[in-house]
Amino acid sequence: MPDSDPSDDTDLILREPAATEGHAVHQLIARCKPLDENSVYCNLLQCSHFAATSCAAVMDGDVVGFVSGYRVPPRPTTLFVWQVAVDERARGRGLAKRLISAILQRDGNRDIDHLETTITPDNAASWALFEGLARQWGADGERHTLFEREAHFAGAHDSEVLYRIGPFATPA
Repeated sequence: MPDSDPSDDTDLILREPAATEGHAVHQLIARCKPLDENSVYCNLLQCSHFAATSCAAVMDGDVVGFVSGYRVPPRPTTLFVWQVAVDERARGRGLAKRLISAILQRDGNRDIDHLETTITPDNAASWALFEGLARQWGADGERHTLFEREAHFAGAHDSEVLYRIGPFATPA
């Protein structure tokens, strides 16, 4: 979007995803390397069963941003952010932060007071996003390795570090 003003969001709608958008989400994630692709069926479930804790950004009828998440069953006031995907044409708008904040601002999610995600050690963009959210919310962030490269991925994937933010109040 070189000729557009990133602060002009009149062309962007943030909302719960629809089950019919699972395939579009799958295609978006495929364009956002190095994100791990899941099956289309998984994306359909994210857009239906987990719609209340996920968010889609739509521009000109296309899904250009997506955050999938769910409440962690043993910690129901914790939102686990599974994936964050922003299409190249929607970057530079702070969209990832806005998608996460939109989830937390929904009436049914105002009791969420912690956020968790996993990030590979070398994913500087994700670390910047989530550490920035912790600072913005005035919350602590804790790290520990959740899934080890060798023990959990048989050496085929980098370790995943759990980053836990909170407690925090619902972001404005």
